[in-house]
Amino acid sequence: MHMKKFLLILSILSFAIFAEEKINAKKPNVYMGRQIAYTMHSSAANWLTRTNREKEESVEEMIRAIELKSGMIVGDVGCGNGYHSLKMAKLVGEKGKVYCVDIQSEMLKLLQERAKKAGIKNCVSILGKYTDPMLPKNSLDLILLVDAYHEFTDPEAMLKKMHESLKADGVLVLIEFRKEDKKVPIKEDHKMSKAQIQKELSANQFKLVRSYDQLPWQHMLIYGKK
Repeated sequence: MHMKKFLLILSILSFAIFAEEKINAKKPNVYMGRQIAYTMHSSAANWLTRTNREKEESVEEMIRAIELKSGMIVGDVGCGNGYHSLKMAKLVGEKGKVYCVDIQSEMLKLLQERAKKAGIKNCVSILGKYTDPMLPKNSLDLILLVDAYHEFTDPEAMLKKMHESLKADGVLVLIEFRKEDKKVPIKEDHKMSKAQIQKELSANQFKLVRSYDQLPWQHMLIYGKK
């Protein structure tokens, strides 16, 4: 294995272990045959804004693929320090809004600092719960979940609340590292297969609308309400 690639994999795995030990008191449950992953702690937030993230995940391409428009009301659940939230905020513009949800107040503080520095004023921070993202009902055009859903300790409760928050024609966008691809250097609990995603979402009143399969490491699946 090329040394540079080996060091990348090692750094990612070391980060994952460090972050997991910081926030979870016990191992999460199993849901529909899937081991729920540990939650990443805010002390590892710098990993979310690492310089090589664009190369690894093609974030700009992903953002274009979700087709945001000016004036849209969107949510970023599991927003962390706002890596995706701020990008979306610029695209939906002053007439739009981004609800930025995280269960760690420190993550939201980091997001607010980054938004202030960038002059972005249409991000609304929400301290969510493990069972409820605390989003307004029937209000959102789109909810984005980037490498977050697999960490939800209560997927059913969260999916129910997000379903309630979407407008009738709103969509839920799931981005998850591909479990089918052994070359993706992410811990197995932090990956999901297409089959598993479909199994869980279809059981919770969501229907697959379309998928985007061009990202380097991740699935991108877009769901509407059944």
